[in-house]
Amino acid sequence: MTAFKSVALIPAAGMGKRMGASINKQYLQLNGMPIVAHTILAFEKSPLIDSIYLIIPEEEIPYCQEHVVETCGFSKIAAIVPGGRERQNSVMNGLRAMRAYVADDDVVVIHDGVRPLITEELLKQSIDTARCNDGALTAVPAKDTIKEVTNGVVTGTPARETLWLAQTPQSFRFGVIFAAHQAAESELFLGTDDSSLVERTGGQVKIVYGDYQNIKITTPEDLVLATAFLASGKKAEGHHVITA
Repeated sequence: MTAFKSVALIPAAGMGKRMGASINKQYLQLNGMPIVAHTILAFEKSPLIDSIYLIIPEEEIPYCQEHVVETCGFSKIAAIVPGGRERQNSVMNGLRAMRAYVADDDVVVIHDGVRPLITEELLKQSIDTARCNDGALTAVPAKDTIKEVTNGVVTGTPARETLWLAQTPQSFRFGVIFAAHQAAESELFLGTDDSSLVERTGGQVKIVYGDYQNIKITTPEDLVLATAFLASGKKAEGHHVITA
């Protein structure tokens, strides 16, 4: 039986304006390491992951290479790929960079560079689900009532039990996600996440129950929360945080 690979693709090309910091948010310190280093470490330590493709703004690649990859001694980084104008363009750059080294049935795990609290168990569930479906979307049920609003006026209240909050990782077999990105690119479609590109081509994306502590760090408040979660040493469901 052929042993299929699992490859991580980590977009970290955002500017992080909401953080209000003098450097991009992925390089802010979290427990003595850049946020993005915590994220990479989870995949570096995982026996499920064969290699990592990191997406960084082109002008930041030398800094990331020196102060993140080399400083932390990461060995699974196959390439640091220049980001694109939008996140979707950045992911496509990463997919093109790995195209010659992966098979269509290999799994690509796409995970936000500033979502550092991923657990090994969640990673395994995402990969396993992607192997036998068109895609695996990590998500958690909405806790709050959601309102549809137009021009400041409430126009609807969707049933809360049908609403889920999308997270990452989002995992797909390479052939599925590459074809979905190609179709979006040729049709000038810009989706809200990678799952939406597969959905629009008719693919069925299965939900992987996520973790409310698997937060994306976009504001100063998120950084405080992430620090507290790391200090606790484990996740709400009892999953151990992957730490240095």
